Amino acid sequence: MDVICQFNKLKPPKFQGGADSLKYEEWVRRLENLFEIKECPERYKVALASYEFEGEAEYWWSTVKPRGEEDRLTWTRLKELMDRNYYPKDVQRMKEREFLGLKQGNLSVMEYACKFNELSRFAPH
Repeated sequence: MDVICQFNKLKPPKFQGGADSLKYEEWVRRLENLFEIKECPERYKVALASYEFEGEAEYWWSTVKPRGEEDRLTWTRLKELMDRNYYPKDVQRMKEREFLGLKQGNLSVMEYACKFNELSRFAPH
């Protein structure tokens, strides 16, 4: 229980759901950073993450969360389910293409470097 209290003191981000895939991707990234900082045990991650659902995401969660005798979800499995709903493959491919086609053009070197760093997460290979 101490893990939950310590985690909540860091003010984890809320997730509303919706069609903005980049907000979802940012939420996962921020949450995983908190998990790492607090060395959060795997067994708490799904409960902590799902506690941050609001609105549409909370409704979505009520349709996919395990019930009764069903096996508990792992954080990896929860992200797979959420990716399918909030971060479709076509959006991922579009952002990857944007990264691969990035050109400096009229951007300053600093602006280009920032854009490169921002988009590089979409093409980790």
